[in-house]
Amino acid sequence: MSVSEKEKDPAALKEEGNTLFKAGDMQGAVCCYTKALKLCDSPAERAVLHRNRSACYLKLEDYNKAEADASRALDTDPGDVKARFRRAQAFQKLCRLDQAFLDAQRCAQMEPKNKAFQDLLRQLGAQIQQKSAQLNSTDARVQQMFSLLLDASAKDTDRQKAAQNLVVLSREEAGAEQIFRNDGVKLIQKLLQSKLEEVVLSALRTLVGLCTGHQSRTMAIVNELGMEQLCAVMGSGASTVSLAACHLLQVMFEALTEGMKREIRGKDEAILPEPSKELRSMLRHLLEMMPAANVSGPGRDSAINLLVKQVPRKSLKNPDNSLTLWVIDQGLKKILEVAGTVPELSEGPPLTDNSHMSCSVLLSKLYDDLKSDKERENFNKLCEEYVQQHFSRQGLDAKLRAIQTVSVLLQGPSDVGNRTLEMSGMMDAVISLCASKDVTHQQVAVEALIHAAGKAKRASFITANGVALLKDLYKKSENDRIRVRALVGLCKLGSAGGTDFSMKQFAEGSTLKLAKQCRKWLCNESLPPTSRRWSVEGLAYLTFDADVKEDFVEDKNALQAMFELAKSEDKTVLFAVGSTLVNCTNSYEVEKPDPQMVELAKYAKQHVPEEHPKDAPSYVEKRLVKLLEAGVVSALVCMVKQESPALTEACRECIARVFLALVERQEDRGTVVAQGGGKALIPLASDNTDVGKIKAAQALAKITITSNPEIAFPGERIYEVVRPLVSLLSLECSLLQNFEALMALTNLAGISDRLRQKIIKEKALPKIEGYMFEEHNLVRASATECMCNLVLSTEVQKLYLATGNDRLKLLVLFSGEEDERLRKAAAGTLAMLTAEQPELCAHIPDTTSHWLEIFQALLLSEISDLRHRGVVIIQNMMQAEKSLASKLIESEALEILSVLAKGGEGTPEPVSKIAQNCLDKAMEYGIIMSREGKEKAEGTEP
Repeated sequence: MSVSEKEKDPAALKEEGNTLFKAGDMQGAVCCYTKALKLCDSPAERAVLHRNRSACYLKLEDYNKAEADASRALDTDPGDVKARFRRAQAFQKLCRLDQAFLDAQRCAQMEPKNKAFQDLLRQLGAQIQQKSAQLNSTDARVQQMFSLLLDASAKDTDRQKAAQNLVVLSREEAGAEQIFRNDGVKLIQKLLQSKLEEVVLSALRTLVGLCTGHQSRTMAIVNELGMEQLCAVMGSGASTVSLAACHLLQVMFEALTEGMKREIRGKDEAILPEPSKELRSMLRHLLEMMPAANVSGPGRDSAINLLVKQVPRKSLKNPDNSLTLWVIDQGLKKILEVAGTVPELSEGPPLTDNSHMSCSVLLSKLYDDLKSDKERENFNKLCEEYVQQHFSRQGLDAKLRAIQTVSVLLQGPSDVGNRTLEMSGMMDAVISLCASKDVTHQQVAVEALIHAAGKAKRASFITANGVALLKDLYKKSENDRIRVRALVGLCKLGSAGGTDFSMKQFAEGSTLKLAKQCRKWLCNESLPPTSRRWSVEGLAYLTFDADVKEDFVEDKNALQAMFELAKSEDKTVLFAVGSTLVNCTNSYEVEKPDPQMVELAKYAKQHVPEEHPKDAPSYVEKRLVKLLEAGVVSALVCMVKQESPALTEACRECIARVFLALVERQEDRGTVVAQGGGKALIPLASDNTDVGKIKAAQALAKITITSNPEIAFPGERIYEVVRPLVSLLSLECSLLQNFEALMALTNLAGISDRLRQKIIKEKALPKIEGYMFEEHNLVRASATECMCNLVLSTEVQKLYLATGNDRLKLLVLFSGEEDERLRKAAAGTLAMLTAEQPELCAHIPDTTSHWLEIFQALLLSEISDLRHRGVVIIQNMMQAEKSLASKLIESEALEILSVLAKGGEGTPEPVSKIAQNCLDKAMEYGIIMSREGKEKAEGTEP
């Protein structure tokens, strides 16, 4: 049957799936069964396919899907004992013990003599008893905590301790269930009204334990407490309480959205309401918090943060952006109310220093989530209407609100910001307000001017019309807030040429003077943090110039001042710090122009970008050392920990780029790990731009290659490193990134079987096998080295035992290649495989007619490691079968083994010892005689 015919035949696909299942290729089997299900109409056949696919999902540890498939098979045939047994196993893993017991009991009734069914029943009985005892014990503790908390005469310290113990209990499933069943939510509702901050925090943390990963409890809690109370707690003045409430709402959102994604089956199906309505209600309350005057600044920032995380699609592959459209329709103008608030004016809700930046991130996320021109046009129209509504009003306050809104839009969805800036009279108002005597007016106008200079077309306009104005403000203003902002405007315009040494806007030396002034402002601790933050903004632009980079890294005080700002409460500085460090470390992308194209450009008198001499690798390396000495790693680690919309994906990408530059030199990696860099890179590799993920993963690979992974990533953290490394095994990554990922995975695979299982589970095995065919010698060898460590896993060994593949043949052929590293890796893999699975030895002669020559060449090699691997393979083959031993002894291998067994100079002791073992085995089989036996035989001749 041809491949195309097989693809259309469900029976053939089912057989292929069965073969792949036996070979251990679960993903391949799932794929075949799924294709067959799409083609099959027979209910009975479909039931068998669902049952088979359920078995695959059990092996893949995807228990929800295993249960769902087994249930579908039982829907068709309730008497299918295999399907029922698989569902019982899935229920057991999902901790749904009562349902698992019922299925296992039914299986035992159907086949009373089946040992597997009886064993499962015993296991489940023991687990149910253990859970019952645990619940009884937990129930007593919960009641004790409740009594203390409800006792009005109890001391505050005792009540605080009881509240903290409740938090600990809620983190265990048994404890959470007991708290919930004993009307704990009503008690928690009272605790939320306590005047003791510690008690309120404990109440919120207990709710987090109750809601985590549990949709039905979350729905009940949301309905009982009400979003009004939760939002009121989040909007309170205490920032610690506000953050805890924000975390609780985040957990609630996750529990509800995960519940919507997961298919609910079994007894819970009837009692779970549809959560989408409740989700929109929660979002509506968050939107109502935006303009509310009774909500604190930190509370409002938390609400914005939740909207940033929950509303836009996680992946653009998901076609449904209805939640974003709903938020734009219901709440865009409320968000713009926050964007347009000028804190110095009496009108408007209270803000923090981070509110405007958080708002710009939210607006940008919403705009980027739109799919069509019509949707984007509607967004533009709503923004323009809001800005026009305020700009057309009488009085300066309304115009300032309009300009402030434009400023926030320019930082977020800049296309929208540019359109509002082009509205009639807007730019003229900005320029005229820059000359105002009122400091607030000047500040709002100058900031808008700075953000407008971000686009090249704007920069040229402002260079022509605004430079003189900014210089005038910088020199003549008596207010430091205005001077520092004017300075940043000049910095931004002065760096319009980027890294191109030949494209400078200002005269020679001007950028150095601006940078010097920025460093001076940065180190001036008498200035408020917001003003000092603007000096970092200036350096973010000026450090495109290599002279500025050199001066900056030499100024240790300025570096440390910037790092302290990065660790401060002002989150708006994060991107500026990240950009400055990217420039100083030259970790931005630089495309090297084709030399021929450069010559053509010169001939055509076109501009050719020039690199600054101080951007050479030797200068960059010295700058990296200076940054490490100044404490850059601890600053980056603090930046990664920030829970703020200001830590955007672009900001995360900057941090990942800097980390990759810092671990470039092997001798610096220990410093980065010791200061927490390894831990910080793990979240950067999962939550980032596509480029940022690759940069972070490559940095993790470099650390894993040269450091002890168990020290660099202690405890469970080491397992989190696997997925980022596997992501580098992609055609989209460079060969260097592929190579480094393979090297790192090799180190991890050599540590423990659990890590090997994690690598296999992340579907790395087919990718590693693919790289074993790579033309580049180093990549091919590193992939084979990785396989050498992975064959310690029985699952991988089964793949080599399976019939109908050339895996073993490839290793034998690689053992005869010229590349020393590849030969060592392949021979080492064969040595381990033949030791763990002796039955493989019998298949080696069938791989290639040159197998004997290849192994003899290993034994004769001048490289002791190859000789060692060779004698181990020979020993394993001789121990496996007498017939194989005969074939080997009949060849030149006997003579070579005899020489190796004698030892002497150049032959390591382990090699000679194993060679002697081979000869002893041959004597044991009677294939050869010992010297004494030979002499005795000769003496009896006539």
